[in-house]
Amino acid sequence: MIHRSRITEASAWEPADLTADASWHLELTDRETADLRAALDGTRQQGLRLEEINQGNFPLPHCQGVIEKIKQQLANGFGFALLRGFPIEAHEREDIAKMYWGLCCHLGLGLTQNGDGTLIHYVTEGHLRPSQGTRGVGNPGKVSLHVDLADCVSLLCIHQPPSSPQSHVASSTTIHNKLLQRDPALLERLYEGFVWDRQNEHGPSETATSAYRVPVFSQRDGFVSCRYNRNWMRRAADRQGGFSEEDTALLDTFDELANESRFAFDFEPGDIQFVNNYTILHGREPHPPATNEEEIRLLMRIWFDLDEPRPMWDEAIIRYGIIRHGRLGWTARDLITGLESKTHARRPEDLAPLIEA
Repeated sequence: MIHRSRITEASAWEPADLTADASWHLELTDRETADLRAALDGTRQQGLRLEEINQGNFPLPHCQGVIEKIKQQLANGFGFALLRGFPIEAHEREDIAKMYWGLCCHLGLGLTQNGDGTLIHYVTEGHLRPSQGTRGVGNPGKVSLHVDLADCVSLLCIHQPPSSPQSHVASSTTIHNKLLQRDPALLERLYEGFVWDRQNEHGPSETATSAYRVPVFSQRDGFVSCRYNRNWMRRAADRQGGFSEEDTALLDTFDELANESRFAFDFEPGDIQFVNNYTILHGREPHPPATNEEEIRLLMRIWFDLDEPRPMWDEAIIRYGIIRHGRLGWTARDLITGLESKTHARRPEDLAPLIEA
């Protein structure tokens, strides 16, 4: 069922709204960074590995105010928050990862996100780049506006190349409003959805694509959710001869509206961006390829699910239908107990996505 009225929730913003209201822009205080360092010391004393860190053993009493502000922005606000001042100076990469993971444990449930089954994904063209199938994550070219696969994505900037490319966000809710105003018929095809590719990261018993359509837009109880990543959709379409001319024109219109609505911001070392993937698209400018490791762009990425996500048309498709395959979408507890013995189900009664008979 298509949502046919204008969406007025806070996530339906224009760039001027983020300029006028900077509640999305947060900065850690000295007391809050001391909280993170103290919690890190606690993990050392307990000998905890990253996957063993959780909200209970990584206490952040003085960070609860900023954590609550991030949660509110993601769930009920702009759908986006930028946190500055994360302590990366004078810390080893492994310790930065533990503090970053520990902070995100207070925001949601972290998930694996690549063929290596890791909870921290290094977004880079350098030697830390993980196994990621045919995904182009970390390439220096332009990153078009898109969603990632979990409820939320967070990115911590460790190092930028000399050109320091800006990051972009755009409201998919605003795009829905603009399409509704331009021609409601355009929404019908987007609500039907597209098959998604699995980028060669699926397991041996799984299909190479979702095999089912994932709606670009879907709604329940007046809450509209977006699942849009043209690259993943295009790769699946290419297996069947490519997009039709009509679909290509429609997706071009979607991208045009996304670019018209985007908000650009500087993303510097020590910054973390948090994005709700159901209401916000994210991307960035291109940058020249690095000529040495010192110039390499390096981000840490964490995917996490919210404790109370928005109502969804079909959670098995919208929430789990694009992430639960191969070694993607598993929790830290799953990692500890071993992935190999588990079957990745989208529904309790459903062992899909398996190879079609």
